Amino acid sequence: MSDRRRGRRGTKRANPAAVFLNIPYDRKSEKLYLAYVCGISSFGLIPRAALELQSSQRRLDRILELIKSCRYSIHDLSRVEIDRTPPPTPRFNMPFELGLCVAWQRLNSNRHTWFVYESQNFRIAKSLSDINGTDVCVHESTVKGVFRELCNTFARLNRQPAVNQMWRVYRDVRKSLPAIMNDAAAKSIFNARVFKDICVVASASADKHVT
Repeated sequence: MSDRRRGRRGTKRANPAAVFLNIPYDRKSEKLYLAYVCGISSFGLIPRAALELQSSQRRLDRILELIKSCRYSIHDLSRVEIDRTPPPTPRFNMPFELGLCVAWQRLNSNRHTWFVYESQNFRIAKSLSDINGTDVCVHESTVKGVFRELCNTFARLNRQPAVNQMWRVYRDVRKSLPAIMNDAAAKSIFNARVFKDICVVASASADKHVT
């Protein structure tokens, strides 16, 4: 590989269109999960997520490599809460992965940019006070809110979809979802094959609806 495609530390340069998604994977978050994928695809960007990683390599190493391969990352901390399934346990994966991205960005300021999303105003000041002063994108746990905040996050990109165009992409994906699930014989949409196929449908729909 040529030096041009490697960073100053000898690592492969990030894909300028790739967005690492650090979001909840549970039934209550399905609509927001689809909203992130459809919204990001509408900007001509490429959603990436830890759930697509399949290899024998240590999971943390795979996540780090995925983060380093992405120009952007979005961290939804709206579901950092106690899981009531015994034993009751707080969910630490999402703030932990945010910490990895913050550290990576501090060491490589021109190679990665991270954004924090929440469902409520001011809650992040209590749950993660170390990032006080950071502008937080508040989506109110709605698809429309996710689309609105993505418009603010990626306002400097050349491709600027309207919220109604993102809704069209979302509806196309929802319509295709039963066939996608059937093809993958999947019981959950949080599945590596399902994620890949959703991204393909969302990208194709975005190319059709976003001008």
